[in-house]
Amino acid sequence: MREKVEKVLAEIRPSLQADGGDVEIIDVTPDGVVKVKLTGSCGTCPFAMMTLKAGIERVLKQEVPEVKEVQAVGFTQE
Repeated sequence: MREKVEKVLAEIRPSLQADGGDVEIIDVTPDGVVKVKLTGSCGTCPFAMMTLKAGIERVLKQEVPEVKEVQAVGFTQE
């Protein structure tokens, strides 16, 4: 499943990088939880959680049905 997640993130990544951010996979658990770290401007953006849930999680669930949830690791929302 990790390879599928990496492939989808590779497709999403250019949009994040265009705004000075990026996403890094920390872990993909056997029960379908993908843990990611938002980096660059995405790590400090006030809309980062919206990007994570409405963007990254939505696309991952659509493309990789085994994904149940996407969680941010090492990110605190201000």
